[in-house]
Amino acid sequence: MTDRFETTRRTVLAGVAGTALTVAGVAHAQETTTEEGETTTEGSETTTEEGATTAEADEQTTAADGERTTFSVRIVNVSEQDAIQPDEGDPQPVVLSPGAYATHTESGPLFAPDESASEELEALAEDGDPTELGDSLAGASGVSASGVFDTAVEGGDAGPIGPGDAYGFEVAAAPGESLSFATMFVPSNDLFFAPGPSGIPLFRDGEPISGGVTDQVQLWDAGTEENEAPGVGENQAPRQSEPDTGSDEDAAVRPIDAVEDGFSYPSVTDSIRILVVPLGGNVGATD
Repeated sequence: MTDRFETTRRTVLAGVAGTALTVAGVAHAQETTTEEGETTTEGSETTTEEGATTAEADEQTTAADGERTTFSVRIVNVSEQDAIQPDEGDPQPVVLSPGAYATHTESGPLFAPDESASEELEALAEDGDPTELGDSLAGASGVSASGVFDTAVEGGDAGPIGPGDAYGFEVAAAPGESLSFATMFVPSNDLFFAPGPSGIPLFRDGEPISGGVTDQVQLWDAGTEENEAPGVGENQAPRQSEPDTGSDEDAAVRPIDAVEDGFSYPSVTDSIRILVVPLGGNVGATD
């Protein structure tokens, strides 16, 4: 882990202890379903080209800007302060780590279910460090743009975010491309939030999507380290003595719902909310 992420990793302890966190402008956006079955988002940010706030990410783009739509993406921590209630220890919220993202045409740029996680994904899923994963995505087959998000939209130091805060970034894509990302479920040994390997399609019938896409995100187990009780394990990022500690699991990447570890985890929708809006567009129907 880099010195920067070694420092910011330790700030998780403050969030786990319930330190008050600034509420981001999109923190209370709500996804609803219309009679026609379309998902919409109420109360979310409308991001304009003049006023967009983005993470400092190194983005690689391979197509001409005129052929692409630029999207503003928000990854919002919507958990409650008592989202995790361990048998031993105090209730605590979900904390999200910095992460990596990509737009792509081929399946599985970050991982493939039922296969072993890469070393780059392992670093994110176990220690909340997206540096290597972000580097591996640049120039990868089928990837048109990629980067790392590590700072809350309201500013401050790079590091994890707690309830009410959000990561944000902009990314350009063309019809036929999807968005993938990964962010660590910090109170764990190796869990992370991400869409499935095919990603989130950014266009529908040739038109850019706009609104909430949380229903396309899952909580995954990287299969690289044995699970301990969420929020209290001594080998989890907020408490471990150094990166990459804990017993190796040597299992495949799979949804946490398929893991029989005897522990309970907050639902995706009680933990995270994902908003995708074209720059200059309005929040509306999505997949």
